[in-house]
Amino acid sequence: MLEIIIAGGWLMLPILLCSVIAVAIILERFLALRRGRVMPAGIPAQVKLWAQQQELDAKHIDQLRRSSPLGRVLAAALANRHRGREVIKEAVEDTGRHVVHELERFLNTLGTIAGITPLLGLLGTVVGMIRVFSAIMVHGVGDPGELAGGISEALITTAAGLTVAIPSFFFYRYFRGLVRDHVMQMEQQALLLMHTIESGNRRRGR
Repeated sequence: MLEIIIAGGWLMLPILLCSVIAVAIILERFLALRRGRVMPAGIPAQVKLWAQQQELDAKHIDQLRRSSPLGRVLAAALANRHRGREVIKEAVEDTGRHVVHELERFLNTLGTIAGITPLLGLLGTVVGMIRVFSAIMVHGVGDPGELAGGISEALITTAAGLTVAIPSFFFYRYFRGLVRDHVMQMEQQALLLMHTIESGNRRRGR
């Protein structure tokens, strides 16, 4: 493996660096975007229990806010539950934008890696072919060792760039889809909570 990396030339260094960063991001996002971490199953039931026991005070709302991304969105609605629907909706949407930004953390970097590593591989191909033609100009076509070295450098960097880019692009798209799915479900939970709050406000108005 080390011989292959060396044979690929200096452009293998940025490609290897991109691969290390991509693996780190993929592992971190797998942990951060777990459903149990983003939307713990017991949160809606816990909020309902607090409401039934008249315990929706600042302490419990702050506890909900710190529990998870879903908790932050629901806490934004609960903190404004005595105000109008538009105020609640605006608070939920504003908090939701911050939550989405956090859920998409590092994904732009992963997408960038998926885009630049094939270009680095292509650059390696160009450099390798330049080396081949330079060897032909100096030694002619009679020295296969010189030609093989340039061709090898071109092929190795291209393969390395694609090897990093393909899984990086796959996981970039996968995580983007996962974030969208989480956001849709959090919106559903927030809308349900808003409906419950409105019903409670109407009952108190009577």
